Amino acid sequence: MFLHVKKAKYLKDYKIWLSFNDGAEGEIDLSSELYGEIFEPLKDTSFFKTFTLEGHTLSWSNGADFAPEFLRENISPYNT
Repeated sequence: MFLHVKKAKYLKDYKIWLSFNDGAEGEIDLSSELYGEIFEPLKDTSFFKTFTLEGHTLSWSNGADFAPEFLRENISPYNT
């Protein structure tokens, strides 16, 4: 099965709730992943919030994205 993100919702700070086509869901904190030229702009939370689902994963207008496999491996249960 080709893994992809089905749904995504901004939570707070650098946390996003994700749902995958394999049934997994949870939250991911990307705060420790925002380094390097393409990811630096995402440190601005107003820009971070502007992600879309494109190419089966999270994507931003500056070309930043994360592999769905990386996201799936790093989610943790969502605590409301």
